[in-house]
Amino acid sequence: MNNKHLDLEGLLRKSWYRLRLSVRSPSRVPTWDAIVLTAASPEQAALYQWQLKRAVRMGRISDSTVTLAVPDPNGQRIGSGAATLNAILALANYYSNSQVVNDSENEVSTSMINFLSKKHILLLHAGGDSKRVPWANPMGKVFLPLPYLAADDPDGPVPLLFDHILAISSCARQAFSNQGGLFIMTGDVLPCFDASVMVLPEDTSCIITVPITLDIASNHGVVVASKTGNSDDISSVTRVANLLQKPNLEELNKNHAILDDGRTLLDTGIIAVRGKAWEDLVTLSCLSQPLISDLLNTRKEMSLYEDLVAAWVPAKHEWLRSRPLGAELVSRLGKQTMYSYCAYDLMFLHFGTSSEVLDHLSGTGSRLVGRRHLCSIPATTMSDIAASAIIISSKIAPVVSIGEDSLVYDSCISGAIQIGSLSIVVGVTIPEKNNESTEDPYTFLLPDRHCLWEVPLIGCTERVIVYCGLHDNPKNAVSKDGTFCGKPWEKAMADLGINEKDLWSSQEKCLWNAKLFPILPYYKMLNLANWLMGLENHDKNDLFYNIWKMSRRVSLEELHRSIDFPQMCSISSNHQADLAAKIAKACLDFGLLGRNLSQLCQEIMQMEDSGEEICTDFLKSCSNLHTRSSKIVPKSRAYQVQVDLLRACGNHEKAIEVEHRVWAAVADETASAVRYGFKEHLFQSYSQTASNGHEITNVGHSNQTFCHKKVKVELPVRVDFVGGWSDTPPWSLERAGCVLNMAITLDNSLPIGTIIETTQTRGLSITDDSSNELHIEDLSTIATPFDHNDPFRLVKSALLVTGIVYDKIPISTGLRVKTWARIPRGSGLGTSSILAAAVVKGLLRITDGDESNENVARLVLVLEQIMGTGGGWQDQIGGLYPSIKFTTSFPGIPLRLQVFPLLASPKLVTELHERLLVVFTGQVRLAHQVLQKVVTRYLQRDNLLISSIKRLAELAKIGREALMNCNIDELGDIMMETWRLHQELDPHCSNEFVDSLFAFADRYCCGYKLVGAGGGGFALLLAKNAESALQLRDALEENNKFDVKVYKWSICLESQ
Repeated sequence: MNNKHLDLEGLLRKSWYRLRLSVRSPSRVPTWDAIVLTAASPEQAALYQWQLKRAVRMGRISDSTVTLAVPDPNGQRIGSGAATLNAILALANYYSNSQVVNDSENEVSTSMINFLSKKHILLLHAGGDSKRVPWANPMGKVFLPLPYLAADDPDGPVPLLFDHILAISSCARQAFSNQGGLFIMTGDVLPCFDASVMVLPEDTSCIITVPITLDIASNHGVVVASKTGNSDDISSVTRVANLLQKPNLEELNKNHAILDDGRTLLDTGIIAVRGKAWEDLVTLSCLSQPLISDLLNTRKEMSLYEDLVAAWVPAKHEWLRSRPLGAELVSRLGKQTMYSYCAYDLMFLHFGTSSEVLDHLSGTGSRLVGRRHLCSIPATTMSDIAASAIIISSKIAPVVSIGEDSLVYDSCISGAIQIGSLSIVVGVTIPEKNNESTEDPYTFLLPDRHCLWEVPLIGCTERVIVYCGLHDNPKNAVSKDGTFCGKPWEKAMADLGINEKDLWSSQEKCLWNAKLFPILPYYKMLNLANWLMGLENHDKNDLFYNIWKMSRRVSLEELHRSIDFPQMCSISSNHQADLAAKIAKACLDFGLLGRNLSQLCQEIMQMEDSGEEICTDFLKSCSNLHTRSSKIVPKSRAYQVQVDLLRACGNHEKAIEVEHRVWAAVADETASAVRYGFKEHLFQSYSQTASNGHEITNVGHSNQTFCHKKVKVELPVRVDFVGGWSDTPPWSLERAGCVLNMAITLDNSLPIGTIIETTQTRGLSITDDSSNELHIEDLSTIATPFDHNDPFRLVKSALLVTGIVYDKIPISTGLRVKTWARIPRGSGLGTSSILAAAVVKGLLRITDGDESNENVARLVLVLEQIMGTGGGWQDQIGGLYPSIKFTTSFPGIPLRLQVFPLLASPKLVTELHERLLVVFTGQVRLAHQVLQKVVTRYLQRDNLLISSIKRLAELAKIGREALMNCNIDELGDIMMETWRLHQELDPHCSNEFVDSLFAFADRYCCGYKLVGAGGGGFALLLAKNAESALQLRDALEENNKFDVKVYKWSICLESQ
C-alpha cells in the first residue's frame, strides 16, 4: 500500500506539473485545442460552462483552449455514443459560428472536417444524474471536491476531480504528438497512470485497458486482445479481437479473454482516436444530425462503449448491424481497427458511490489530502473537530462537532451542530438559531455515515435540505434491498408511521423518486430532517408526520430537474469570496503577511457587487504596513502587498510606482544582512558621503611615494547540480538555503579573471575583453543607480562595495582594471557573479582588505543588488571554492555561509569526467529576466513556488549524500527533478530548442538540466554510462539540427 501511495503522489505531481506548464507555456508544451463536456440538460450545461470558465481563471485551462459544455438535445437521453457525435458536431458548429472556417448555411463543409480532424480534443462524458452520489448531483459528479495535493497551494482553489482529470489528460496530449485526435474520458473515474508514455497507433482508435481480477471484470466491460503485439515492462499494444459486457467465467473462457496470469483486461472507459480514424469520426459527427433526430424520435439510445466502439472491432460488426444506427456506424467507421493499450500500473479510482468518495479520501490517497483548506475553524477548546475530518471551503462556528473522516465542503455551519463520522456535508448553510429556549443540547445532529446537502430550486426562496445514508443506493427498489438512511424501507416507514402512498404514485418505488423532502422554512426543514433520519422520539411521530404530510414535498428526481443553477453558482462564488476576504483580513490585521494576497484577491473579486470595494478597503488599511511591522515583516514584502492590492483594484500605474520600492527594499535588506551598517553608504556618491561627515582617508596627500602594485585573479566557472534559487535574496535572507555545485575549468583554462594594478596617472581606467574602455578621472562621480546598458557597472559596483570610493580612494595614484570572461555570453555558468568575485577579491587584495572567500561572497551579493541584476550567493561560491561543495546559508545579520567541500574520491572524479557532458546550447539567456519573475512570486508568497524551492534545498542534501556514496545514477534522478522544479518556477527557463535537445539526449541520459536559472546557455547531460556519453557526444556532433558545442572540462581542484 505504501508503494501505491508513493506511486499515486508521484503520478499526480508529474501530471500537475505538466498541466501547469501547458497552461503557462502552450507554445512549448502543447495543450488541448478544445475541451468538451457532455451534459444531461441545457441547465446542467450552463453550470458546466461556468465551471469551465472558472477553471480558465484559476489557471487549470489555457486561454487558448476552446471550452464547451454540450447538453443532450432537448434534455433527452440519447446515449453516450450519440452524445459523442453530438458533442463533436457542436464543436464544429462553434468553430463555424466563430468564422474560423467558412461553411455553407445548411451543412458542415469539407473544409471544416479537414480543419477539425487536425485538432486535439479532450471529450469528457459528465452528463449522468449521479444517482449513487446524490449530493454531487447539483454540482455534477465530475466537479466534486478531491483535495489531493491541496496543501501544496493553501491559498489556491480546492482541487476538484475535474482538475485531476485535466492533469492526467495533459500528459495524454503528449502521446498524440502533432497528429490530430480525440481523447475520451469519463467524469466519475480518475485513471492514475503516466499517460505521457502511452504508445498510440496512428490512424486508428485505441482503448486503454488494465489487467483486473475476474470477479471485478464480471461487472464491467472487458476487452479481448489478440495474442500478438508489442509489449514492455509497463505496457502492451495489441489489436482488439472482441468486446464483452459483464461476462461470466464461461464467456471469458470461450472468447479467450483470460490472460496468462489469470486476469483479464478491463475497459477503463478511456479511448483515443487518431489520424484517419479521427477523420472518419469527425465526418460521421458532422453528418449526424439526422441520426440523432432518429434516436430522439424513436426514444432509443446509442452507447459509446457497446455500439460506437464496436464499429472498430470486426468481430462485433454482425451484432452491431442489428442495433440502432449500427449499419451506419459500420459503414462509416468500420474501415479502421481498434487497438488496446494496456497500462499495467494504472490505478483506477472510481467515484461511483458516496462511500467510494470517502474511501479515496481516507484510504489509498489519504496522505495526499489537504484536510484544512480555505476554511475558518474555531480553536480546539471551542469545538470538537476530528483530526481526520476534511474541512474545505467552509466556515465552522464554535460549539460544533465533526467526526472522524467526514467531509465538509462549501458550507457554513453554525454552533450546536453535531456531524457524525464518515459523513458528507456539502453546500449547507446552517444559520445561527434565534434565542429560543430548547431542551435539546444541539440544534441538529447528522448521524454517522450520512450525507447532507442543500439545493436551490427554481421559484423557491428557501434552499431544500436533502439527506440520505452514505450507503443508500437511490436506484435500488424498495423490494430489492432499497434503503433510506441506512434502514430497509419497510423498517424506515414503520418507524416513522409513513405509508407507501405518501411517497410514491408510480409503480417504480425507490429513493430516487420518493417524495420525501419537504419545502418549508429552514428550521422546520431541519427539524423534520432529524425526524426522518430517525432521531426523534416516537411519541412525536404524529406531530412531525402531520407537518411533513401537509407540506409540499419533492423527490431526488424532481430536485434534479428543478435546480436553480445560476443561484447555486452565485451562492458558491459569494461564499468562497467571503471566505477569502476573511482570510485576507486576518492576514493583514493579525498576521505576518504570510498568505498569497494576490491569489486571495482574485477570489474576492468574484463576489457580486462588493469584491472591488473589499480590496479597496484592504488597500486603505495597509498604507503604513512597511512601518507598522518593520521589525518582523520585511519592507519588500510589505510593499509587495500594496502592489498586489493596487493591481486587484485596477490601479496599475500606482502599482508600478510602488514596485520600484519593492526592489529598492530587497537591495537594502540584502546590504543590511551582509554587513551591518554598511548599507547607508551604498547609494551615495563620494561628495554626498563627505558632506555627511564620513571620514575620507588619503585625500590631499599628493606627495605620497608611488608604490606599484599588481594583482591577478583567475577563477573557474561553476556548474550547479541542485539547490539554485534557495541562495537568492530575499529567500536566503529569510530562510535557509542549500546548494550543491562544482567548480570546473573549460578547455584546460580558468576562463574568468581580472588584472588590477596601481598607476601613476590619477583616476580609474577600465578595459574588458570586448575592447570597451573607460577612464574616470574623479572617482567621486561613481554613484548609483547605474544604467543597465553600462558595460562597466560591475567594476563600478565593486569599487562601492569594497569601500574604495569612500575611504580608500588613491588620490596620488590611479587604478587600472582589466577584466575578461572567455566563455559565451549568457552561459548560465555564473559568469557575472564570478567575475564580480574576481574583481572584488582583486580590489581587496590590492588595498590589503579582507579577501577571504566568505567576505567576498557576501559582498558580491550586495554588488548584484546595486547593479540591479539581483542574484544569490551560489555563483561566487562556485567559483571561489574549488571542486565539489555543499553550501548552506543561514539568515541573519550578517548572513552566514557555511561551505562543506566534498572529498571527491578518484572513482567519483573519473566517473563524472566520463559521464558528464558540458554542452553550450547556443541559446543566449539573461538570468535577470527569469530572476525578477521568481522573486516577485516569492514576495507574493506563491505557495507552489515556495514548496518548489524548499524541495530544491532538500534535494541538495540528498545529492550531497549521493555524490559522497558515488551514486551517479541517483544524481541523475535529482537533476531530472531539479529541471522539472525549475520549469515549475518559471516555464520560460526552457524553450523549444532546449526541449528538443533534451528529448534527443534522453535515450542516452539518466539526467539533464540547464545550469543556472535556465533560459539557455550551458546544459549538463549526465549519461547512463561512459559508453552512452561517447555515443551522445558523437550523435550531437553528427546531428545538423543541434548547433551545439561539447566542451572539454575538468574539476578545478585548487583554490585561487
